[in-house]
Amino acid sequence: MKTIRAKKSLGQHFLIDPGIARQIAETLSGYRGMPVLEVGPGMGALTTFLISEGHDLTVVEMDAESAAYLHQHFPELKARIRAEDFLKLNLNRLYPVPEMFCIIGNYPYHISSQIFFKALEYKEQVVCCAGMIQKEVAERLAASPGRKTYGIISALIQPWYDVEYLFTVSETVFNPPPKVKSAVIRMTRNSRKELNCNENLYKQVVKTSFNQRRKTLRNSMKPLLGKDFPDYSLPVFDKRPEQLSVEQFIELTNLSERWIKEMIE
Repeated sequence: MKTIRAKKSLGQHFLIDPGIARQIAETLSGYRGMPVLEVGPGMGALTTFLISEGHDLTVVEMDAESAAYLHQHFPELKARIRAEDFLKLNLNRLYPVPEMFCIIGNYPYHISSQIFFKALEYKEQVVCCAGMIQKEVAERLAASPGRKTYGIISALIQPWYDVEYLFTVSETVFNPPPKVKSAVIRMTRNSRKELNCNENLYKQVVKTSFNQRRKTLRNSMKPLLGKDFPDYSLPVFDKRPEQLSVEQFIELTNLSERWIKEMIE
């Protein structure tokens, strides 16, 4: 059977362990019958089990050689093989609002964070996002406040998704093997409908605070709030950003918004 040589430029590491592929597919076992979008299927190791699990499957593969391979070996998918760049794809062309769907994949490590932020753009439709990524990124996604791995991606994803670090995967199950360990995670949409703050400012507050994560918020927030912000004496500004929960970041955002509005007026 013809195989494809992994392309370093695309961050390809093909999964060759069917047992791991099955375990990843089973992360969506609670969503049978719901549309599933697989990102970066490569030679279809995971695709095989998603089909056998009975999912309503569409795959997105930007590598032309891999897409041709999928057409040859998965004729049952037919027009559901999209030879496109997932990061540039308007997902509502595939799943018009308000259709719900899941995203899964053995994600290219160099763009995995971008993939999750893309899913976040469609949070009212993406009920679950699961798959395999670099272990370090998985730890950051699932980190709770107070841990060193808690950071920007944690504070931006966790308001909307409950993140589970499911299991660690050895580098030996790939061809070629990556230089790092991998992990499988599952993000499940929670019940939150709104942040109760300005969402764009929330993102700005999170990013500003973590830009100088070793400093207290009294120092790291000055690029946004300036030197004359009157409430730096509040206890929250004694903390470092990794110590703040989502709810505390929301409170900080509302506090920041009131001051920014005062400065404008």
